[in-house]
Order: sequence, then C-alpha cells, then structure tokens
Amino acid sequence: MEQDVNKMIEELVNKAKAAQKEFEENFSQEQVDEIVRAIGKVVYDNAEELAKMAVEESKMGVYEDKVAKNYGKSKNIWNSLKGKKSIGIIDEDKEKGIIKVAKAKGIVGAVTPVTNPVVTPMCNGMFALKGHNAIIISPHPRVEKLNKYLVDLFREELKKLGAPVDLFQTIEKTSIEATNVLMKNVDVVVATGGGAMVKSAYSSGKPALGVGPGNVQVIVDRGINYEEAVPKIIAGRIFDNGIICSGEQSVFIPRENYDEVIDIFKKNGVFYVDNKDDVAKFSEAIFPDGGIINRDAVGQSVQVIAKLAGVEVPEGTRMILLKARSLDRNEPLCKEKMCPVMISAAYDTFEEAVALAQANLEWEGKGHSAALHSDDKAHIEYAGEHLTVSRLVVNQASSTGAGGSLYNGFSPTTTLGCGSWGNNSISENLNYTHLINVSQIGLFNKDAKVPSDEEIWS
Repeated sequence: MEQDVNKMIEELVNKAKAAQKEFEENFSQEQVDEIVRAIGKVVYDNAEELAKMAVEESKMGVYEDKVAKNYGKSKNIWNSLKGKKSIGIIDEDKEKGIIKVAKAKGIVGAVTPVTNPVVTPMCNGMFALKGHNAIIISPHPRVEKLNKYLVDLFREELKKLGAPVDLFQTIEKTSIEATNVLMKNVDVVVATGGGAMVKSAYSSGKPALGVGPGNVQVIVDRGINYEEAVPKIIAGRIFDNGIICSGEQSVFIPRENYDEVIDIFKKNGVFYVDNKDDVAKFSEAIFPDGGIINRDAVGQSVQVIAKLAGVEVPEGTRMILLKARSLDRNEPLCKEKMCPVMISAAYDTFEEAVALAQANLEWEGKGHSAALHSDDKAHIEYAGEHLTVSRLVVNQASSTGAGGSLYNGFSPTTTLGCGSWGNNSISENLNYTHLINVSQIGLFNKDAKVPSDEEIWS
C-alpha cells in the first residue's frame, strides 16, 4: 500500500514538473493572466451546480450561501489579480538601483478542507498559476467526487488555452498518508484545514503556508446605530451555517444597552437563551463533555442544532444566541462554534470589552480575526493595537469581509494567515506574492549621496 501511494504521488509530481517547465519557458504574462482568469470564470459560470454538489457531498452548509461564495470569491480574486505583474521583471526602483525579477516556486501542494471544497482549490490554483507554478490538490475525503469534477473543469480550460493540462492535478483517492507524501515531494505547501493538517504541513520539510483556527470576537461599541450593526453580525454568523473560519463567535455589548441590543437580535429572527439549563443543553450538544466540537453539529442548521440540544425554537429562527455563563477556559462555548450559534456578554468600559475579547482569543483563535462595530477612531485604533489578530474587520460582517471583498482592502483569498500567534508563517491573507520567488538585482550607483559618519549617528 505504501509503495502504491509513493508511486501515485511520484507520477503526479513528475507530470507537474514537466508541465510547469513548459509553462515557465513558453507562456507570457498575458497568456498566464488569460489562464488565471479562466480558472476563476469557470467557477463563476458554474456557481450553482458546484454549490449544489458541495452541499450534497459534504452534507453541510447552505446552498444559497455557497452560490454567493462561488460568485463572490471568483470575481473578487480575479479583480485583485488582473493587471498585476508576476512574470519576469515586476518592479524597478531607479533611485535605489533595485530591479525585482519574479520566478516560479515550482510545484504547489494544496490541502482543501471539507468546509470550502470549491473556492479553496480555485483560489490556490489562481495564485499558483499566476506565478508560473503547477498545483496538485489534496482534497478532503468527503468531497472527492466534487473535487475531481472541479479539477477536470479547470483542466478543460487549460486545454482550450493551449496550456499543459497537468498544471492542475488532484489526488483522486486521498488519504492522510497520500497527503503527507505529497507535502514532502512538492516545492511549497498551502495547508487550509484543521490544526493537525497544518502542523503536518510545517513538519513536511518544505516551505509551508498554513492557517490557524478562527474564533472571531465581536465588540459592539457605544453610540452606534445598533439597528444597522446587528443584522451584519447575524449575517456573518449564519453565512453557510457558520462553517467559515472568519465567522462571528462572541458578541460583547455595552451593559446599559444590552437589553436594547438583544431585542434587536430577537427582532431579526434570533432565538435568545439566558436560561442556564438550556444554555447547558446547547453547550453539551455542540461540545460533548466540554471537549472537541461535535461533528454532527458542524455546518448544520439552527433546527438541527436545536434538535441535538433538545430545545424547541420558533419556526423561522435564523440564529441562536446564548448568554455566556462565564468567559474563561472552563467555558467550551467561548471556543469556535462552527454552526449558527453565538454567545453574548455585557461590558462596562471599552477597554474591558477588548480585554474580554483577547482572553477568548488566548484560548482559541489567537492571530486570526476580530470584528468591531464602532464610529470612534480612537477605539478602532485601540482595538487594533491590543488584539492579537491579523485582521480587525470594522463595521461589516467578518465572515464575508475578512477574506477580502470589494468593500475593503484585505487581499481576496480563502487562506487567512494568523502569524506567529497561530503558529503560521504569514500574518496576512495569502495571495500570489507568497507563491513566487523574487530575485533582486542590485545596481551600483556611483552618484549615490553617501552620508558622513556624523550624519548617520546624529
């Protein structure tokens, strides 16, 4: 069996190497961009079919949200890539005498999570091809059929444009062993998935770009329009039944406005639970015995979660909001809940709200993202300075904003680095620049104004 896996990976890598060599030697920036566009466009054009397949095979998430994700990510990523130089000379600083030359990393091995089986391989593929690389996907076993169908669509586009089809390949029958062998035989690894997989990627002996777990803390500031903020928080939490790593998890509300804000949540279809017995039932349903998350709860609807908890919710309920029993390491509900459930708590000072959010991040999600609804620039800067996150998403839904959108400046991606806080090598959104090598040419500048020692040390 081990020999079969090694042989299978060796064949994929050898085909990728041959395709990548031809790609790098014969395809210009304009041709590369045409190919990258085609990869995104095929997901855009088949958004509904691919969303349907994703829900049916993974048995999680929301069809309409996956359609929106397929449309949104494909167009946003292409919009961010078009016109960007990634082949040959990409920059020249005449004043400093530096010329930058982009070169391929080679073969990219990319791990795909079950939660994002369409846009993650699309995104990583677009970034890889943008830099003259080839890519091999290792899909989650629960979405192998969809993954094969998707990669075949990509290969058809490559063929239409006269590019080597083996620039885009996948492991058709995946396993932990196959993934580990792949990661050891490529030039760079992009690991989007669970902590164990990311750790394996960093242990592969190859450069790896991984992500950490999310646990987005939401702070609602004083003096804002709560009627506008609350629907954004709800939309972020319920998107795709809460499986997005940048989805909202806990909301902190000014104490004097707590009841008012909770009423707005209720008015927007949220089932609020402050009865400790019922909160305990939901906690046990999501985190049995206070341990790891219940797989039967991940990406499921409000109705399924309520049934697991044995609690009746009104028809039409969109989200469950639980009043926090505590905010410490003994409370499992303070962790990432990959379903349409949040917890809430009141705070007195803004500084306390930031401290409470940071305490939760210390337990899980450190380095990932946080959200703030505020019109106070000083408060926004304070949160940005004190929260150990790579992204602070302000006045927008975090789940659909942290990964980049047309309404903010975050780089559109599906892989969100968490820096050293999350044991990651990057603390920004992954993009094509992470999948190219850059050679710098340093020219001698005989006319450079060289400062004296006195000037340097003054």
